[in-house]
Order: sequence, then C-alpha cells, then structure tokens
Amino acid sequence: MNINLAPPGKPGAPQGPAGMNRAGWHLRANAPAVFWLVALVVVVLIHRNVPASGWLMVHLLFLGAVTNSILVWSWHFAQALLRGPTPSQRGMAVRLVLLNVAVLAVVVSMVANIWLLTLLGSILVGAVVAAHAVVLGLRARKALPSRFGATVWYYVAACLLLPVGAGVGAALAANVGGEAHARLLLVHLAVNVLGFVGLTVLGTLMTLLPTMLRTRVADGADSVARHGVFALLAGVLLTTAGAAAGVMFLCTVGLLVYLGGVVYVCIPLAKAVRGKPPVTFAPLSAIAALVWLAASLVWLVGLTATSGSWNGLHHGIESVAPVLAAGFAAQVLGAALSYLLPVVLGGGPAMVKHRTAILDRAAVFRVVLTNSALLASLLPVPSLVRVGTTFLVLAGLAWFLPLLGMALLQKRPESSTPGARPGAPAAASAAASPAAAPAGTATAYNPAPGRRWGMAAAGLAVVVLVMVAGIVADPTALPGLTRAGDQTAVTATGKTTTVEMTMKNMRFHPDKVDVPVGNRLVIHVTNVDSMVHDLVTAGGAESGRLYPGEQATVDVGVIGAPMDGWCSIVGHRQQGMVFSIVATGAAPTASDMAGMDHGMATAGPSAASQLDFMKEPAAGFTAHNAVIPPLPTGTVHNVTMKVTDQLTEVAAGVKQTLWTYNGSAPGPTLRGKIGDTFKVTLINDATMGHSIDFHAGALAPDVPMRTINPGERLTYTFTATRAGIWMYHCSTMPMSQHIANGMFGAVIIDPPKLPKVDKEYVLIQSELYLGPQGGVADLAKIQADKPDAVVFNGYANQYDFRPLTAKVGEKVRVWVLDAGPNRATAFHVVGGQFSTVWSEGRYLLDGSDPAAGSQALALAPAQGGFVELAFPQAGNYPFVSHYMVDAERGAHGVFKVAG
Repeated sequence: MNINLAPPGKPGAPQGPAGMNRAGWHLRANAPAVFWLVALVVVVLIHRNVPASGWLMVHLLFLGAVTNSILVWSWHFAQALLRGPTPSQRGMAVRLVLLNVAVLAVVVSMVANIWLLTLLGSILVGAVVAAHAVVLGLRARKALPSRFGATVWYYVAACLLLPVGAGVGAALAANVGGEAHARLLLVHLAVNVLGFVGLTVLGTLMTLLPTMLRTRVADGADSVARHGVFALLAGVLLTTAGAAAGVMFLCTVGLLVYLGGVVYVCIPLAKAVRGKPPVTFAPLSAIAALVWLAASLVWLVGLTATSGSWNGLHHGIESVAPVLAAGFAAQVLGAALSYLLPVVLGGGPAMVKHRTAILDRAAVFRVVLTNSALLASLLPVPSLVRVGTTFLVLAGLAWFLPLLGMALLQKRPESSTPGARPGAPAAASAAASPAAAPAGTATAYNPAPGRRWGMAAAGLAVVVLVMVAGIVADPTALPGLTRAGDQTAVTATGKTTTVEMTMKNMRFHPDKVDVPVGNRLVIHVTNVDSMVHDLVTAGGAESGRLYPGEQATVDVGVIGAPMDGWCSIVGHRQQGMVFSIVATGAAPTASDMAGMDHGMATAGPSAASQLDFMKEPAAGFTAHNAVIPPLPTGTVHNVTMKVTDQLTEVAAGVKQTLWTYNGSAPGPTLRGKIGDTFKVTLINDATMGHSIDFHAGALAPDVPMRTINPGERLTYTFTATRAGIWMYHCSTMPMSQHIANGMFGAVIIDPPKLPKVDKEYVLIQSELYLGPQGGVADLAKIQADKPDAVVFNGYANQYDFRPLTAKVGEKVRVWVLDAGPNRATAFHVVGGQFSTVWSEGRYLLDGSDPAAGSQALALAPAQGGFVELAFPQAGNYPFVSHYMVDAERGAHGVFKVAG
C-alpha cells in the first residue's frame, strides 16, 4: 500500500495537474489554508476595528483553513488507503479554486452585510464539497478491498453534511432572531463542526495518529473504524433533529451518542498512545485536540440538559464555539500540517528530517502553553487575565506559521542516508501507508526527558506569570477578593446561608437578603431578563457578566456587617438594580443610620471643573463634519450601525467614554426621500446592551427596537413615508443616559420638491452631563436636568474655532435637530434673518413673501426642521441657541462669510 513520492522524471512518480510533481501540487493546494490562517491571526490582532470580527475569527478557521485542508488531505488519504488506479487531480484543483472563491464571497459579504452574496457563496461552498463527496464515493466503490478503506466513507459522510450546514449558515446570516436563531445555531454547530470536521478528523486519526507516533495501528482498529462512523453520524443526526424540532432532550441524547462514538473510536488510539507515548509536536497537539473535543461535548451535554430555554442555550453555544475552534480544530490542523507537509514535500530523508525538526521546535512548550492558557481563559478570572491568556493561546497556535515559513525556505542539506534516493523517504511511505509505519524512520525525533519536562514547566510558568500580572494590575477584579475595611472583624460560625436570586426587569429578586452575623453567604443568581447583567458586592464578590438564561454562584464570604450589592453595567445601578445584605444581629453602623447609599454619583470627580469654553482645541483638531450628505441614489439603502465604546474629546481638554454609533456622537446622518427603504444592521461591539429607535419609520417597536447584548446583531428595516429631520437614538434604559452619552443621530427625509440651495448644513443640539475625566455621563445630573454643557454636533463651541463657511448672497440651508435628552432650543443666527422656516412637517415660512422673515426656530427635544437664509455682507455671523444660558455653555458657533 506504499505510494511512491519520487520527483518527476523518475519511474512511477505521481503527477499532479498538467504533470506537476507531488511537492509542487501540495505547495499550491495547501497555500489557501495557510492564507486563511494568516488572515485569522491578523483579524484576531485587530478584531476591535473589524466588522463582524467574532464571526470572522471562527469562520476564517473553520470555513477557510479547515475546509481547504479537509478537501486536500481527504483526497490525499483516499489515494493512499484505496487500492486501484490514481485518478487525475485536475478536478481536485478545480474544486479548490471554486471553494476559495466561495469562501471569499462569504467572508466579504458578511463583512459588507450583503446577504444575497452570502447565500450565493454558501450555495457554492455546499456544491463544491458535495461534489467532492461524490468523487470520493465513486472512487471508494471502484477500489479493491482495503483494510482502512472505511476511512474514506467518513470523508464521504462528512462532505455530504456540509451543504446542510452551509444552508443553515446562510439562514443565520439573514438575522433570524429569537428561539429559531438558537436552534439553527445548534444545527449549524452539530452539522459543520461535529459532522463535517469531527467525522473527518476522527476517521483520519485512526491511522494518522499511530503514524505520528511511529507505531503500528492497534489490532481491531479497522473494525472500530468501520463501525464507529455509524455512532458518530447517528449522534449528529439526532442532535440536528432535536434542534430542528425544538426538542432539547433529543439534542442531549444525540450529543451523548456522539460522545460515545468518540470514546469508541479513541479506544485503539489510546492503545497506540499507551504503547508509544508522544514526545513530538504533531501527536501531542492531536491528542490535546481530542481532549478538548471530548470536553466540549460534555459541556454541550450539560448545557442542553440544564439550560431550560433555547435563548439560554444560545449564549452557552457561543461560549463553547471558541473552545472547539482553538482547542480542537486549530490544534488538530496544526498537528496534521506539521507532520504531513514535510513528508509530501519530499526532498530526500535528510530534507524531510530537517523540515520536521524545524516544525517540531519548542513542541512541548507550545502545547503546554496553548492548552494551559486556554484552560485559564475559561476560569472565572479578571478580564485582564482573560485577555492575556487568550493572547497566549493565539501565540501558541500561530507559532506554527513562522516555523512553516522557515521550513519551506530551508536549503536542502546533505543526505544523512547513504544511497538514499531523493523524493522516496521511508517516512513518506509511512505517511501514505500509515498502517505499516516503521519505527525509527528519518523523521524520528526524541528529545531528552529532562528537556521535555523543562519545556513543559516553562510553558506553564509563562501562563502563571501572565495570570499574576493581570491580577496585580487589577487586584479588586479577582472574584471573592475583599478590600480592606469592607468587613468588620467577625468570628465565623461555620454555617452557610444560601440564597436563590434572579435578575428580571432591571431588579434583583429578592432585593434584600438577611444573613446571621458570622455566616457565609452564597448566592445562586440566574439572569431571566432579556439584557446582560451582573452581580457585584461592596466586598468585591462578583458573578461576571451573565447573558439571558445564564447562571452563576457568588461566594460573598463571611458576613460581619451590612453590605450593598448592585449590577455594575453602566446605568443599571442608578435605575434601581441594587440589593442589600442585612447582617442580622450586627450592631447598627453609621451607614445604617444614614440610609443605604446606592452610589447614584459616578465614581471620581466630575470633569466639569476642567471645562473652559474659551479654550481652543489642540492643534490638529477637526470639527465634526456639518455638511449634509448628498441624497443617495436608489430607493433601498443598506446601512451598518456598529455600537462601540469610544474615548472622545467633547470640549477642549475634556474627554468622556461615549457610547457611539459608528464611532462618533452624533452618529452618521442618513438621508433619503419619501418611499425609500432603509435596511439597517445594528452590531453591538460595545460592553453592554444597546438598541436603536428610528423616528423616521412607523412600525411596532417590540422586535426591531429591542436591546441586543454585546456580540449580537439585528436588522431594522423601515420605509420613510413622511418628510422631516428625524431623530434616532438608543432606547435601552436608562434611555436618558444612553442618549446623553452619545447614542443619537439624524435621518433626513427630504420634503417633496425641495429646492436646491448653495450650501446645506446639519446641526444637532445635545447636552453633556460630565462624569469623571474619561468616564460616562452622570445619571444623577441627567435626572436633575443640570447639564454641564450644551453643544452642537457633540463638541462645545467647536464651530467657533472651526467656522462653517459661506459666501455673500449664497442661499444656505441649515437643518437643526434637538436630540436632548432634556433641553429645548431656539436656533438663531446673529445678524441673519430666515427667509424660509420648516418645522416638524410643515412650512412656517415658505420664502414666497420677501417682506416676511423669522428670527428663531424653536424646537423641543426630538423635534427638528430647517431654516434658509442668505448673508448680506462678508463677516462672522454667530449661531446660537437663544436659550442664552445654553449658548454661554457651548451651544455656539460661527458662520464665516466671504465676499
């Protein structure tokens, strides 16, 4: 069953398309997988600035790198394991080209939010992989009997599942919401990851893992291979059927069946590992991948058995998916490529050995680093620790790429085997015929035990150091850590008070907990609300962020004095999401006498003391562009609104962390005409729940205006039926704080037959309620209606320093919107008179009477209109809100008029 890998020109040398030798064929065939891996690393490093980054990171790995590798290597092993003539690889080359065109289309369409292109790309992916299944199936039927020929049927079954998964993926991309989304997500995971990837990997490792270990396949492994596929396939189908039918119990059964199939298939692999323990990177990484697969399956079984709702399961699946990606798929892909590429590239025994040694560098260190960091990132650790350990996982996995580059660039060394014929190493035959892999081939590598233990210790030490550094950087973020002075000295009773608590409607239930002094308090908290919440206490205990349906156990510690607790999501505490821990039997304290302080004020001194309305911004300051965007062509406008937290200067020397649409406050101004349809994709890439409400559309708000949690997206479609400048804003509670902290913008729908003018500007008035420098808007000030500044387009007096321009005699139209949340405006241009005034759907002054004029446009919060005027002389014309107290605290600008 050995395959001759001799270079071209030698008798029996296999050829690729158009006579290409095997090494050249594999260099080209595996290049797309490497490309997608490099793209993945880049996206991970810059993901905060990439649309749909979470989706991209998972799919660049699975859809790009893994799918390419499955097609290439399933073809390679089918030829190695099946007896009979080797078909031309020209069709294989065509399939790879089409596959990567399809993958590129899906990736681009998801980033650009073009669903039709996503659908077409998904169809093409499914068609290419299905065609691959047909080719492999026909090849298997025509082949002579082979001991491990059953492995090819793993590939056929896997490839026939992918078209289903691709179709489900396209449906998910269409922003199916609610319970249907969660169910489709589980179908997608079961069919694509457990089916397409899982079946392929398990079928291949039946022979490849013993080959990596330089040992023979265990007796009876061929029988296990023939029967194991049925249990795995049954598990996938049961899980898929349960999710499709909405029967979660059936999903649990299906996952248990699949887990049983994994254990069954791994029995002969365990025998091989026991007989020849792994010492090199490829088998170590492959074994680690199998462990993570099993752990993820147990996790999924637990989720389906305990979630209680599909929405709760949804976020659980999103937690498991990165583990399946990094722990299972990425590790097994790195293992396979590290072992196989040196073999198929050939070059003689010495060259194979040399390349293998390069790819095996720091093997134990890399495997320990990757897997211990991944495990640490899943623990309830502070966010800085999670960021650091996640980076270590990336470093451990991506280490393969520079090593691969070094291996490919190596010059051919002198052969270490006298008389060895280049291109036909023993190791090459071992890879092609794994059932008969000889021990001690040219690629054998066995570092000393002491060195292996040293590398393992070093990898673990790096992870521990990163964790310690993260804790030292933010010690109060460590769950359960108590700050000095938070608790009164008390003798523990040794008893525990356990409380069941739920989060719903921006409240904790119960919101008061009685605990005998000296008892330990343990809270089991469940989020049954539709928004993300958390639970923290004044003693430093915290639950971490809980998505709808998620649970946590919070050990508050021994209670010696009364204590407050709250939700730390910005604004939630101020809205009353608090609870109190009453230490029964404790002496009254000063805080008890004064009443509970729920922390209505934002921590730290307000940045208002640093306001200087006369201070000029720093050099290089660019004012918010007040020029109205042109009327777009067409009647359907696709818009993406990405919510982010953005540190932004709002006055000279004053910065706040704003919640923004597309990175600015106000958000982008949209424009259209009556009858136009706006398809808005809202992506929440911030740290808390947000929403969007478009006044320009009339529709039931329940679904399109719902709050979405971090990492989620929704599609909001409305048709403009009436003219005006309409406000859009976040409607998540506390709504006043979300608006005041930057979440607002304008949609301009031109009135019919709107005359052209020479210049057109848009000014949106809003208020600043400053928290500490770099903080967020102070809700207490908002509720007291005490703004620190009133501004046009988000920055105090910016158009004093960067005036808007016009020329004498030009007709200038100024659209004005009062975004509030609290203050009205009376827009006035000093030295100017309005010939046209349009407010809230009607002309107050249409410009037809040259003797008629207006001096101010009065607007309440959320109202808008426009004025038109021409400047009679060159000079500077201030514009203000004629609520003069507001003009004096930032609602001021200048038109600079040239002659």
